[in-house]
Amino acid sequence: MIEDQRTYYPSIKQSWGIVGITILSALVFSPVNLVLNKAMGKEISFLVYYLLAMGVPFGIAHFIRNKRTAVNNYNFSLSSTKAMGLIFLATIGLQTGITSPIVNLIPVPEFVQKVFLEFADKKSIYSFLAIVIAAPIIEELIFRGIILEGLLQRYSPVKSIILSSVLFGIGHLNPWQFISALVIGLFSGWVYYRTRKLSLSILIHLVNNLFAFIGMYSMDTETMMNQSLSELYGGFTNFILITAGAILISITSIFLLRKEFSDLRN
Repeated sequence: MIEDQRTYYPSIKQSWGIVGITILSALVFSPVNLVLNKAMGKEISFLVYYLLAMGVPFGIAHFIRNKRTAVNNYNFSLSSTKAMGLIFLATIGLQTGITSPIVNLIPVPEFVQKVFLEFADKKSIYSFLAIVIAAPIIEELIFRGIILEGLLQRYSPVKSIILSSVLFGIGHLNPWQFISALVIGLFSGWVYYRTRKLSLSILIHLVNNLFAFIGMYSMDTETMMNQSLSELYGGFTNFILITAGAILISITSIFLLRKEFSDLRN
């Protein structure tokens, strides 16, 4: 049994190592962003920087996994239209009913607001490619395709999903995105465990980021950060109705997904 486990990658310790590599990579390649910013503009430079900062850690983790396990493929097969529709609804429901209310309770220091405002100002096609396309693919490859898949081979599903989600949150390096990443990570991890389809985890991440991108594009970010959700929604009653409705939608969608996944296995 012990000998078999040595072929699985990664362990908990190795998973922490992968996250450490992603954080180190973000720091190492930050000068690239600064240099290209002057030569190509902040939108293109951010896309190039992101592809390097996250692509290199994925390449390293993929190489190690392939060397130790001889596994180099990922399951990108699609699921039913019904399942994908329910995933879309559940993701929006979780973002609106759980993530946003919790994040809104955490005060944002002025220096952090400046960073978020600068990031939110990136609204071109290049930012769309980085945030809505590249991030869901590369990050899900790392955190679900490699980390969660390896943990599931060694530990219980609950332990594996929670740990991979916590690591996913830590990798975002701030408490506001940690909450969002944790919630989405738990949902994405559960879906991956039930289906082993990385395409569905990517879809969850894509919908979550697209929802946030549309919010940045259509609303004033500074106003969003300085107002409560009650104010943004037009009153406390609206806040309760929207939040409760979103939670109900997410719970119902997840319940139907659970049945859908069970039917697919039978």
